[in-house]
Amino acid sequence: MPMAHRTLIASHRGGSYLWPENSLMAFRETAKLAVDQVEFDVQLSADDECVVIHDPMLDRTTDARGPVRGRTLAELRRIRLRGAHGECIPTLAEVVAVYRNSPILLRVEIKADAERIHYPGIGPRVLDVLEKEGALSRAAITSFQAPMVATIRDTGRFGGALIWLCAPQVWRDIGMAAVFGTALDCGASGVGIHHSLLNDDVLAAARAAGLSPGAWGLREESDIQRVLDLAVDVFTSDDPVTSLKLRG
Repeated sequence: MPMAHRTLIASHRGGSYLWPENSLMAFRETAKLAVDQVEFDVQLSADDECVVIHDPMLDRTTDARGPVRGRTLAELRRIRLRGAHGECIPTLAEVVAVYRNSPILLRVEIKADAERIHYPGIGPRVLDVLEKEGALSRAAITSFQAPMVATIRDTGRFGGALIWLCAPQVWRDIGMAAVFGTALDCGASGVGIHHSLLNDDVLAAARAAGLSPGAWGLREESDIQRVLDLAVDVFTSDDPVTSLKLRG
């Protein structure tokens, strides 16, 4: 029997359970799926180019070490992603190009550096790339930093979904009401909550506050099924194939 509420599925980092995270390989494979969104992360190179990689450091996912911000784009081009058959870190423009003729929405997470400090000008630079590639109307922007969400709002250039991602420690420290208040204050239209914190009461409170509730951190089948049963608005999953099967 079909669900009354259709939860949207976002392929997290291009489906990091299935393919090398944030690689063009992963994004090309995700483009073949019936997912609603593709999620990925943006950092800045030393010469202020928007590049797609989750960590502020190169160590975990590439054959190099040190901060992403410490290398120019030309230098990053010579660094290989682990397990991606020789591919290098893609630029934001390259990822957008994969979905140029796709209905899949781009879920762009703007990252901070290793000290959790925003790269100077990264918000407007992300918008510049999206606008140049004709993708402003096909994107949602997310961040764990509420001031970054406010920065995007204050540019007056972006009319899509703005999502504040709430870390579990923040949720525990300030409580649900303050989380929703922070999201509204920074201009977010939605709030991303770790799936382990979600229940019917949390979803109802978020919607009552005028926020679209989403979930992140989904990997295991049992967790994916629980979130689907809760009928969140959207969730990011490292296993989009299983997520689609479970949604039916």
